[in-house]
Amino acid sequence: MIGLLKKIFLVDLFQGLFVTFRNQNPKYICTEQYPAERPKIAERYRGAPRLNTNPENGETLCISCNLCAVACPENLIVVTSERNEKTKRKDLTMFTYDLSRCMFCGLCEDACPVDALELTQDFELASYTREGMIWDRQALEEGPRPTEYKC
Repeated sequence: MIGLLKKIFLVDLFQGLFVTFRNQNPKYICTEQYPAERPKIAERYRGAPRLNTNPENGETLCISCNLCAVACPENLIVVTSERNEKTKRKDLTMFTYDLSRCMFCGLCEDACPVDALELTQDFELASYTREGMIWDRQALEEGPRPTEYKC
């Protein structure tokens, strides 16, 4: 009988509304002015990937070992290389990274023996097309370029 009265008078609904309105006091509200004020990012946040380059000569640090592609659980990294006959080492020819399927788990970053691939704290990764979420070697070396908003 009591359960029926609770259903008829919507007691649970009013209890929930009371909790909602109790917490809408202006002293509890904190608004970030996002484009003008950048939010504080956690130190261990993993965001946009970056392919690091050597600051001395500008060449990529990637040695084309393909360990990042093997470690990736989503199989979204494609690394292709060809053997350089003069230096007897592999030269990176193509590196693609599909951000639309990435879980940002960091396994590719951990697998890299030379720290060529890292997940940065850049979080603005929106794109209007699916093709915009597939980054090639050039996009990975440059990193994301967020839109600058002027107030």
